[in-house]
Amino acid sequence: MRGKLIEESVLFVSVLKWVFLASVVGLIVGISTAVFLKLLDWAITRATSFSLYFLILPAALFVSALLVRLWEPESGGYGPEKVIEAVHKKSGKINIAVVPSKLTATILTAAAGGSVGQVGPCAQIGAALASASAGLIRFDDTDRKKLVICGISAGFASVLGAPIAGAIFGVEVLSVGSIMYEVLLPSFVAGITSYHVSSLLGITYLHLPLKSVPSFSESFFLVSALAGLFFGLCSVLFIEAMRLGKKFAAIFQWWDPLKGLAGGIILIPLAFLFSTDYMGLGVKTIHEALQGDVIPWYAFPLKAITTSVTFAFGGTGGIIAPIIFSGTMAGNLFGGLLGLDRGIFAAMGFVGMLAGAANTPIAMSILAVELFGSSIAPYAAVVCVISFLMTGHRGIFATQRLTLRKSASMDVEMGKEIGEVRTEFRPRRKSVIGIAANWAKKTDKKDS
Repeated sequence: MRGKLIEESVLFVSVLKWVFLASVVGLIVGISTAVFLKLLDWAITRATSFSLYFLILPAALFVSALLVRLWEPESGGYGPEKVIEAVHKKSGKINIAVVPSKLTATILTAAAGGSVGQVGPCAQIGAALASASAGLIRFDDTDRKKLVICGISAGFASVLGAPIAGAIFGVEVLSVGSIMYEVLLPSFVAGITSYHVSSLLGITYLHLPLKSVPSFSESFFLVSALAGLFFGLCSVLFIEAMRLGKKFAAIFQWWDPLKGLAGGIILIPLAFLFSTDYMGLGVKTIHEALQGDVIPWYAFPLKAITTSVTFAFGGTGGIIAPIIFSGTMAGNLFGGLLGLDRGIFAAMGFVGMLAGAANTPIAMSILAVELFGSSIAPYAAVVCVISFLMTGHRGIFATQRLTLRKSASMDVEMGKEIGEVRTEFRPRRKSVIGIAANWAKKTDKKDS
């Protein structure tokens, strides 16, 4: 009896400790997110007041790449993948210089029209502030990692206005196929706190409850499953576009800022040819797609190209918003091709493609409910899970650890970063795939 009382007392103190610490992290990140978003909005408003503002892209990417190189190299790239790497390899230690460097470089890139987002930077800045707070308190490695994960959750929640999805994202994005349950409570507290703090400071969010979602039927359920397959393939295309962009940029053995100059020059003709709708954050176009407006069919591939060029040639920011943009455009197109409600499938694409690209099906299923209402829940969940499976053993965040084999017929090494994973097809003899493979081999032998 005494032992049980001691255990419960320790757990009670632990719960109080993490509720308090997570609340503090949520407060700090909520304030930092509000400051960042207001500065970003101010810069974009000032820049876009000039019709040909995108002509400054070469100079902006040059300065962004130079700033990252000289100030803090860890602030380059997408954002979350650096935090994931810090959690897995550095016990959550992140240089505080990431905060001003990431903030400044992202604002420069986005205001000039670079295809980046605001979610990743807030998650990285939140994680850096949490890491610095852990250093001040002299936390051990385990507690520091927990606090850093709270920072990721708080950053995601306070940007998208989705506290529950943000909390789950923070504990789901670290590994493919597993969730860190020990950080679940503080992540929830940090996400909820940061969301309310940023809201009180004047940040507004997209909440668009869908009123025309059909009641449950087998036919619409099957169409949703088909949409999941489509968004999974779109996720693969986006991931490969980013990979090819890096590979292409690596051909040019130039100084990084000079690459930024070249990247801006590449993007300018695209802005002239297709308008600036596929540059920058793309918030206006996302709203139009969700409302069911007809969006050009090339919106998704064009966004993938502009995003790939921006990041491969010196731009800095977040990758989550461009993925959301691409998924929304792909969903709008999918609905139009089938003669169905474009807005509903745009909402499914909003979450479905991110579920596949970031390997976060649970967080994205919850995000759909928080942003679009409970009526879309069963369809969004199916879309997110199928998209997640269709993406295979790859993802936009190369530093995620693989802890799940998505098919028993695929041989992959567990525990490795997905950027290093190599898959091999090994069908089991008694499986449907194995039987089909063996039949194909026998047929080939007979024909020969």
